[in-house]
Amino acid sequence: MTKTKFNVTGMTCAACSAHVEKSVRKLEGVAEVAVNLLGNNMTVDYDEKALSPQQIIQAVEQGGYGAYLPQTKGGGAPQQSAVEQAQAEIKQMKFRLVVSFVFMIPLFYLSMGHMMGWPLPSLFLGHENALIFAFTQFLLCLPVAYVNRKYFINGFKTLARRSPNMDSLIAIGSAAAVVYGVYAIYKIGWGLGHGDMALVHEYSMDLYFETSSMILALITLGKFLESRSKGKTSEAITKLMDLAPKTAVVEREGREQEIPVEEVQVGDIIVVRPGQSLPVDGVVVEGSAAVDESALTGESIPVEKGPGQRVTGATINKTGFLKFRADKIGEDTALAQIVRLVEEAGAALQKTPEQLADKVSGVFVPAVIAIALAAGVAWLLAGESFEFAMSISIAVLVISCPCALGLATPTAIMVGTGKGAEYGVLIKSAEALETLKTVDVVALDKTGTVTQGRPQTTDVITAPGVEREALLTFAASMEKPSEHPLAEAILQYAAQAGVEPQQVEAFQAVSGRGVVARYQQGPALAGNLTLLRENGVDPGDLAAQGESLAAQGKTPLYFAWQGRVMGLIAVADVIKETSSAAIGELLSLGVDVVMLTGDNAVTAQAIGAQAGVPKVIAGVLPGDKERHIRQLQQQGKRVAMVGDGINDAPALARADVGIAIGAGADVAIESADVVLMRSDLLDVSTAVQLSRATIRNIKQNLFWALCYNSLGIPLAAGVFYTALGWKLNPMFGAAAMSMSSVCVVSNALRLKLFRPKRLPAPASRPTETVAVQPEESACPICPISNQESQNQGGTTMKKTVMIEGMMCQHCVKHVTDALSAIPGCRVTVSLEDACAQVEMTEDIGNDTLTKAVADAGYTVTAIR
Repeated sequence: MTKTKFNVTGMTCAACSAHVEKSVRKLEGVAEVAVNLLGNNMTVDYDEKALSPQQIIQAVEQGGYGAYLPQTKGGGAPQQSAVEQAQAEIKQMKFRLVVSFVFMIPLFYLSMGHMMGWPLPSLFLGHENALIFAFTQFLLCLPVAYVNRKYFINGFKTLARRSPNMDSLIAIGSAAAVVYGVYAIYKIGWGLGHGDMALVHEYSMDLYFETSSMILALITLGKFLESRSKGKTSEAITKLMDLAPKTAVVEREGREQEIPVEEVQVGDIIVVRPGQSLPVDGVVVEGSAAVDESALTGESIPVEKGPGQRVTGATINKTGFLKFRADKIGEDTALAQIVRLVEEAGAALQKTPEQLADKVSGVFVPAVIAIALAAGVAWLLAGESFEFAMSISIAVLVISCPCALGLATPTAIMVGTGKGAEYGVLIKSAEALETLKTVDVVALDKTGTVTQGRPQTTDVITAPGVEREALLTFAASMEKPSEHPLAEAILQYAAQAGVEPQQVEAFQAVSGRGVVARYQQGPALAGNLTLLRENGVDPGDLAAQGESLAAQGKTPLYFAWQGRVMGLIAVADVIKETSSAAIGELLSLGVDVVMLTGDNAVTAQAIGAQAGVPKVIAGVLPGDKERHIRQLQQQGKRVAMVGDGINDAPALARADVGIAIGAGADVAIESADVVLMRSDLLDVSTAVQLSRATIRNIKQNLFWALCYNSLGIPLAAGVFYTALGWKLNPMFGAAAMSMSSVCVVSNALRLKLFRPKRLPAPASRPTETVAVQPEESACPICPISNQESQNQGGTTMKKTVMIEGMMCQHCVKHVTDALSAIPGCRVTVSLEDACAQVEMTEDIGNDTLTKAVADAGYTVTAIR
């Protein structure tokens, strides 16, 4: 299957987009069609063996619209972005609007002046000048009809294909008024030629040229306002695009040169100095700097970057000098993905909420044409004149134009999603937008979602007679040779305390225990209680303190030197500052919260209690997370799953709404329905509140649009004429119809005033913890986090890789990820057996497997 984007021309309402979709969907080989009314484009998933882009374009053209591939138009015009398209449309609509009003205003003055008592030139006064009076109005009407010929072309095309839309109503109503005016000119000429001044006077008063021009001018005004609304919804895209620099300094042939960012190639070495923005994504090869990533991630603190670390385009080098190798350019950069996501949001966001407007328009337009004809015939049969019946039919056609109906949903959606982008909430589908409103359970992953995702040192407890600095120096020295997360936490804490680690000798990791070495010529130990006791070291009172820390969800590491305990250091993955407030807000919104984690029940209970999570399910593997989500759905719950978008992929896919924490990662953007750029749980509450506000706005718009038409049609049809003498002039019908569109757009733009409410948490309740599998012993090297990666691939042969150094499920995950990254591998890692079972679709050399494991920080002892 191939996914291709096409630009579509000629669409003006929801019925148009529905007809374009229907025209393409009926083609054999088409799997999915998403038409974006406001973006004037569509995305088609189709079988390239059964269908070609040209056939899709032909299907759209046969449906009465135009289409072309975005890369070229006609002979090679460059592709326009959504912002450029919106600006071009505003410019075109402004020209049409100016021309329409330049000719419509004098036409209105000329035709209505005698009724208002306004002075008119003598050339237009008197029965003898009636033909001049009428023909001048006809000439003033022609330019308005010409610049707005698009309505006639599209309207009559769709009418001929028996799929009338809003343009059909405009075309019929306006054309009928012009035809009636031409008919009136002939009647005036006949009256002048035969001396029938009464006939001349009658038809001079009812020419209806001004009605035709008023219809076209006011509808064009509504379309101009719609184009303005499109431009406003592109503001978020414009701001994002402005983040990226237009040039880049690259190192080529031993010298630096500045080139347009479009000319940067993958593999180029980019030079970035303090104060400059990074033009593309890549990996640092030289230098170090503090990089401000707040524009993309919302994190205000600059991030230190050095050799081997990834950097992202559109971020700013605050201090230091960087050279990095470009590996993602153009449309592949994180910024381009975000821009593309916002640009294409309209196509996906029309699907569910827009279906109602599509269905209503599809039935409404032909029904209105039938009502207009029936009303005209009914008044003729009732004995009224042809002119009266004609004005009734024209009024029905004009007031029924479903402009407001077509604008109701897409405008609200686009403004809402644009507002979401301002708050770092990127919504990818209408299903997600609509379902978020009804979500009653939010399931949270723990690591990286509720917690920081990286361990930190929380407690330092020394044994009697041991100085704190001495313990930190010893601990840092023992952990320096290790690359595990807990070791990093201790080293980082020691560095902040100004402690320099010393050199150790004979360093060795002991599986499931910790590490041993020689420190200042004496035997040294760092690990769990089992390691100390096996080596004859008495932990004393520190054992009880360690158990207390473990009960709080922390991992205690004991340190001993020359047979004497030095102290313990506790490390934990602490909760984020906003997690507790975010969970409280969700509970206040009436949304229940469940935390699913692979950690043991003790750690999970501690984290859940700190964050205020009512229910915690511990010891859950990724497959089990998906099962728990499914069980909640079977209970009739609407579930949103919040995770990192990688290890939680099965659960994210199963949930009614998948929400990825962290923006910019390819897999997060692909696997989730919603992406939270700031990695802040408070944004989940913001997304729910925004969804509720947007859906409420859509319903308001649809209600008023339908209410307006329901009241306007009977009035225009003359239902109240006999009893009350009420008759709707077609000109005022056109004005009222346009005002309804203005009201709908204005109501939608109210969403730009949306501000998330920071709600107080409800009364706290005890945290219920459920362990779905036996607890695992604490690993002294890395945090316990029972998560696996999903692996794919066929199997033709197997190898068993014996591995040394794995101590917990976090280690298992590292090895699984490393081996799974090899194409064609499916991996099962066993901590107990200290091995990995590798199933391969083709023979992979032992050296490749060994290197992958070694790169992950572990040692291969044998491959069988």
